[in-house]
Amino acid sequence: MNKYILGIKGMRCGMCEMHVEDQIRKNIKIKKVKASHLKNNLVVITELVLTLDDFHKVIDQTGYEIVEFKEEKAEKTLFGWR
Repeated sequence: MNKYILGIKGMRCGMCEMHVEDQIRKNIKIKKVKASHLKNNLVVITELVLTLDDFHKVIDQTGYEIVEFKEEKAEKTLFGWR
């Protein structure tokens, strides 16, 4: 599993988080997605190997801006993914 952590500029509330998460769910096959306007980030866990361009195609149409991109391996834990 791959874990992508993106810095997102422009999210201000829970509705912003839901909007970004919904766009990811509609356009990318994922296991888990979590956006946080407090941390200004988006965490995506998927089996797919994705690039920054793949995320730009989805996030740019929401009006928010990707300011950071990090990739690491996701670990399965007893209570979910980490």
